[in-house]
Amino acid sequence: MPDTQPSRENNAPEQPETAAQRRARRAQFLRDLMEARALRDRVQPRRARAARMRQQMRMRTFRW
Repeated sequence: MPDTQPSRENNAPEQPETAAQRRARRAQFLRDLMEARALRDRVQPRRARAARMRQQMRMRTFRW
C-alpha cells in the first residue's frame, strides 16, 4: 500500500499542519475510501446488496 503521508524533509522544522492541508488530506482519504467501497461492492455484489438492505432498514426505522 502506498504511503499517503506527505513527505517531510529531515532538516525541515516541524510545523503544525494548516487547516487547508488537513482538508486536502481528509478529502484524499475520503476519495480513497469511496473507491475501496466501490471496488468491494463490485467484487461482492451479494454482500453489497445485503448491506444496502440493512442500511435501508436502519433508515426506515430511524426516528428524528
